[in-house]
Amino acid sequence: MSADRVAIVSGATGAIGAATCRALAAAGCHVAIGYRSDAAAAAALAEELGPDATAVPLDVTDPASVEAAVATATGLGTLAVLVNNAGVTGDQLLLRLEPDEFDRVLDTNLRGAYLLTRAALRPMLRARHGRIVNVSSVVALRGNAGQAAYGAAKAGLIGLTRSLAREVARKGITVNAVAPGYVESAMTAELPDEARAALVEGAPIGRAVTAEEVAHTVAHLASPGAGAITGVVLPVDGGFAI
Repeated sequence: MSADRVAIVSGATGAIGAATCRALAAAGCHVAIGYRSDAAAAAALAEELGPDATAVPLDVTDPASVEAAVATATGLGTLAVLVNNAGVTGDQLLLRLEPDEFDRVLDTNLRGAYLLTRAALRPMLRARHGRIVNVSSVVALRGNAGQAAYGAAKAGLIGLTRSLAREVARKGITVNAVAPGYVESAMTAELPDEARAALVEGAPIGRAVTAEEVAHTVAHLASPGAGAITGVVLPVDGGFAI
């Protein structure tokens, strides 16, 4: 990737987001590290990655914040890569899941991806080139008790991926998704011990997936050489979805 290629990553201070920033920086992108609240973590990551990284405030639920972040990213060079990684959970059995909590999960995981993609598409369409990678989840493919809101949002992200891929394929833009399995992170640390153990035991490889394994897959889909791959949902789950 050439030095003027800019990649914007939402939710970039989490485990998968930070690993993705590192992988894209290693591939030659200038990385816009999108963060909502953890400015210190974003600044530390930007310092680690050096001059080819910039911490950018980005609340994907706020249209004004989304537009400002994309404007910052386009000011750094040619916006070539978007990784929709921002996500939250609201794990609860459906009968105990309040409407406001359901809406909160969809607002970040699905509507946020819509808003950020819509803003990023404009410069990509002008350039007739772009790589969009959405971070879904194996929960969207297999389901998981107590994760109805999260599973619905991540499944919606797959529908968004496939439909948009058809819209923009002839404009030089690819749209793909990765569906990670269990990755040790601050988000998954909130799961009960038995739920985490079941996710690990359910994977044929018998271990958790690493954030770096997800990130390297994202980086490949974001690379210039992946121009013939679009509309794909690629599990990175150790075989959990088999």
